[in-house]
Order: sequence, then C-alpha cells, then structure tokens
Amino acid sequence: MQSSQQPLIQRLKYILALAWPLIIANSFWNLQLTIDRIFLGMYSTEALGAAMAVMGIFWVPMALLQQTASYITTFVAQYQGAKESQKIGTCVWQALYVSVIGGCFFLFQNFVSPWFFSQVGHAHAVQQLEVEYFNSVAYSALPTALMAVASGFFTGLGQTKTVIWINLVGLLLNVVLDWLLIFGNLGFPALGVAGAGYATAIATMGSAFVGLGLMFSRNNEATFKIRSAWQFNRKLILQFLKFGIPSGLQWALEGLAFTVFLIIMGRLPQGEAALAASSIAVTVMMLSVLPSMGVAQAVLTLVGQNLGDKNPNRAVQNTYDGVKLSIIYMSLIALSFIFVPNFYLSWFENKSNPGLWQEVQNLAPTLLKIVAVFTIFDSIYLNISFALKGAGDTRFVSLIALTMPWPIMVLPAFFLQNSTNAVVLSWSFVILYSLATTSILFLRFRGGKWKSMSVIG
Repeated sequence: MQSSQQPLIQRLKYILALAWPLIIANSFWNLQLTIDRIFLGMYSTEALGAAMAVMGIFWVPMALLQQTASYITTFVAQYQGAKESQKIGTCVWQALYVSVIGGCFFLFQNFVSPWFFSQVGHAHAVQQLEVEYFNSVAYSALPTALMAVASGFFTGLGQTKTVIWINLVGLLLNVVLDWLLIFGNLGFPALGVAGAGYATAIATMGSAFVGLGLMFSRNNEATFKIRSAWQFNRKLILQFLKFGIPSGLQWALEGLAFTVFLIIMGRLPQGEAALAASSIAVTVMMLSVLPSMGVAQAVLTLVGQNLGDKNPNRAVQNTYDGVKLSIIYMSLIALSFIFVPNFYLSWFENKSNPGLWQEVQNLAPTLLKIVAVFTIFDSIYLNISFALKGAGDTRFVSLIALTMPWPIMVLPAFFLQNSTNAVVLSWSFVILYSLATTSILFLRFRGGKWKSMSVIG
C-alpha cells in the first residue's frame, strides 16, 4: 500500500497506475455507445433520433441499478484494508442477489413503455421506434449489473487491469452484433433499432460471463470464499442497500436533471440549434471527464482500503493527490476548449443544413468555454464525492444530487426561456451549480466526519 511519506510524483504515479485501466474501461463503454449511434445513423436518421431520446430516459433507472451494484467496490476495499478478505465472498454474493432482483424488475418497465412514450409527444412513427429500442435494450440491465459487481470486486482489490478485459469483450461483441442485427447481414434478421438494443444486451451478457468467470476462479475461492459463501445474509444485504442505493441515486438524480435541462434547451426560440449545440457540449464534456472519473474510482478504492486499515490521514492524502492529478489534466483540456473549439465542432459538422450548422457553429464555442470552467470544478467534485462514498457517506452525496441541480441549474433555465441569449445564460448556471456542489462537498470532506465511517461494521 502507498506510503504517505513518498514524494508527490511517486504518489501521483501510484494513483495513475490504478486509474489508467479504469479510464480505458470507461472509454470502451462510451465508445460502445458511439458505435451504436454511428450504425443507427447509417440505418436511418429516425432510428438514431429515437435511440438518443431513449438513452436519456433509460439511463436514470439504469444508473440506479448499475451504480448500486458497483458499490461493492467500497465493501471489498474496506474488507481488504482491514485484512478480512475471507468476508469478501459473502458480501459479493449479496451484491449479486441485488443485481439479479433489480435486473428482473427492470424488465417490468417494458409493459408500460408504450404508454410512457406516447406521453412524450413525439410523432407516432418515432414513438414506435422508441418503444422498440427501450424494450430491447432493457434486457441489458441484468448483465450490466452483474458486470458492475465483477468489475467492482476487482477494482476494490486494486486489480484494475482485469476490468479492461471485461469491458473489451463487450465492446468487440457489440460491434459485430450491431453489424449483424441492425442491418441483417450474414442471414441474420434486419431488426433496425431493436437490433441495436439486443446487440447491447447480448454484448453486455458476454462481458458479464467473462467477469463472473474470472471472479469465481479457484484462487479467489481460496482467498475470498468467492464460491462457497453463497448464503443469503439478510443483515449484510440490508447494509449493502443502505449504502449502495444512495450511491446509485447520485447518478440517477444528476442524469435526470441534465436530461430535463437538455429538454428545456430544445424548447427555446432557437431550439433546434440550442439543442444541437448543447448536445455537442454535453458529449464533449462526458468524453473529457473520463480520465477524472477513472482517477476518482481509484481514489474511492484507496480511501476504502485505508479506512479499513484505520488510516484516515492517508485517505485524505490519496484524495488530495487525486484532485491534483485531475486538475492538471482537466486544465489542459479546458484550454483546448477555449482556444481550439473548432477541433471539437469538426466531429459533428453536418453540411445537409448549412443554415442550422452556422447557428450551431456560432453558439457552441461559447458553450465549450463554459464547459471548460465546469469540468475543472467537476474534476474536483468527482474525486471528493467518490472519496466520501469510499468511506460510506453516500446519503449526503445523494442528498446534494437531489436538492442542488433543480434550483440552481434547471429552474433558472426554465425561467430564462424567453430571455435574449437564453442558451448562454442558462448554461452559465451550470457553472454555478458545479461551483456550489463542489464547495459543499469539499466542506463536508474537510469536516472529517467521514473518517469515522465504515460500511463493514
């Protein structure tokens, strides 16, 4: 385990060694979504639009399930730090039970999806495509949760390189299955948008099988009782849900707030250009924060291990080192948003409607400047929030995600709809939201209450 007496460069290298596999694994997941969209765009513009609309809605319950399951990372890290590795197997099984139950319940949404999408107000043909995609991609919920447990197990142990292989299998399978099931190549049925959903589900199932296979190895059985400790433990599963659900809610609530924010952008007077420019800004933002996300996941693991080892001071240092590493990276990327915005705009250029693209081209650089500021604060927020979650302070983090975005970001955007330059003004409140949440979590972290917390009793 890392020593607090090491020079800063060595400490940063240590965190980066844990983080880089997680960064790549996160990139694979985003690349998988991007490939889906490319293939669907080749199939039909309507299918692409329907899939984009569905993913914003699908992500909210999916984030709750996936991030709840992945909270096993903290349990594993704390048991590992406490040198109680024989208890890890029992804990992992409780996370698997939660994943199976949650994944099966997820499918009940398929019965109400036709009614739900009829309320969104899109054209009937688009509604049909939305229902097809949602009902097919819903089958990915269970394997996604199982994959999250397997990935969380290895991350909690600090064996982050294994997570790359788990995610790589899903990426490669998804590319092949998209080609087969969307277009009907090699004699497969041409399922269009539903084919993309089924491809995601089957590919994720492949990743889950690989992850579970690696997790249930003989070596892991000998060390962690990973095969034999399968008994249902009511007390432990309630303990897991107590901390895991708030952790999942953080992502679900923030995802919901940003989805509503983008819907508001689409309803502005220059709605088509505003939505397109905002979508570009969000897409670039999500890609740019992946390294900070990987660093934050490494920080969560180290905080959990150090608290299990009764060494909160080292956990503090790990967190601040993660913040430093993320700020260095994010500041460089932020400068590129400010000085070379056209580099990012060139990824999305569409010459089929020159007038609309000109509006987007005029608006997007300003939004990227706002994103530059937002992402610097967000890199701090990610590390601090993950550190708090690594200790078990998940309720506070989820409370911030519940209460902060609506009055600071979403409602101002709603009331500014008829204002001059409404898009830029609305996005300015995104910076305010990021500053406020980062400041509150930083004060919570400095307060030190988390140092005495533990998820393992």
